[in-house]
Amino acid sequence: MATWMNLSFQDAMSPLMEQLIFFHDHTIMILTMITVMVAYTMIMLTKNLFINRFLLEGQTIEFIWTLLPAVTLIFIALPSLHLLYLIDEVNKPLLTLKSIGHQWYWSYEYSDFNNIEFDSYMKPTNELYMNEFRLIDVDNRIILPMNIQTRVLVTAADVLHSWAMPSLGIKIDATPGRLNQGSFKINRPGIMFGQCSEICGANHSFMPIVIESVPLKNFIKWLNKN
Repeated sequence: MATWMNLSFQDAMSPLMEQLIFFHDHTIMILTMITVMVAYTMIMLTKNLFINRFLLEGQTIEFIWTLLPAVTLIFIALPSLHLLYLIDEVNKPLLTLKSIGHQWYWSYEYSDFNNIEFDSYMKPTNELYMNEFRLIDVDNRIILPMNIQTRVLVTAADVLHSWAMPSLGIKIDATPGRLNQGSFKINRPGIMFGQCSEICGANHSFMPIVIESVPLKNFIKWLNKN
């Protein structure tokens, strides 16, 4: 059964995604106001209520309908530019994760630690547990600590891929022979789901990404086990 949440974004798991959702809502509000105003004006014109010689050939009204769009664009551009700078900013990371795209699975390396690397494949339907999700769960999840600035390095071993995690507001192209990077901080525990967002072949839709965010002490225990 569809709900209102199915029509919106995934729950934000990082401060950056919270800002992106806020900017989306801010822009939608402005666009709704413009749509209502233009629709109202067109309806009134069809009823000949706005036909006036001072309205059709007046410098004042021309100045107003030139100034209003300019002011509107400023209200959209300023928070947009602020977000662009935040997205490109890479703060000093305390943890580095390397992600390598393959046809059709992901490999991960924890670059700050020795011998912690694994492959992550989508789980077949017949191997799923009752609390796992079909087509988006994997056999090896990424374990990351919350409230830790994390850098992710993304590349590919064969063709173009794209490492995308909507709830973190991050999407990075995985290009063979090139190392791209991004940065994020997870601000609460939970499980996040993403997918390859590049058409990389026949099984493009079967290489999901799963991140499990845990407290730092649980992450240290996980490191010791591996």
